[in-house]
Amino acid sequence: MRIGELAARTGVGERSLRYYEQQGLLASDRTPGGHRDFPERAVDRVIRIQELYAAGLNSSRIRQILPCMRDEDGGPSVRATPALVAELAAERERIDRTIGDLLRSREVLDEVIEAASGRSGAPGGKSGTAEHVPVYRGDPIMGPREGDG
Repeated sequence: MRIGELAARTGVGERSLRYYEQQGLLASDRTPGGHRDFPERAVDRVIRIQELYAAGLNSSRIRQILPCMRDEDGGPSVRATPALVAELAAERERIDRTIGDLLRSREVLDEVIEAASGRSGAPGGKSGTAEHVPVYRGDPIMGPREGDG
């Protein structure tokens, strides 16, 4: 299949597909006219690449992992090694830490929103509607910016 069809079937731009090929993540043959000719299995491979990028992996890590995964279902192939499993477990732990950090940030933001909207029993009895929410200009750690009176 030509690159345009692969792009249409996967929702990934042609430029990205060329990048994947350049990085060794995706392979194609060439027609006598020099056009890329991708096999049918490239659809599953591109979807798998997208999932790995979404998980926070970079192209060099994906290049290491792909030979050890089945494209059809993402399961391990016979080439998966204990070392790869350990690396993937470490990557999962990194993702878990990032998720934890994001959840804590969201909790802080929720507290600020609650306090700013007057729902926490703040003085003044604000109703909590958007028109009553004060605008804070500054850094929550460093305080107001210069010129913000």
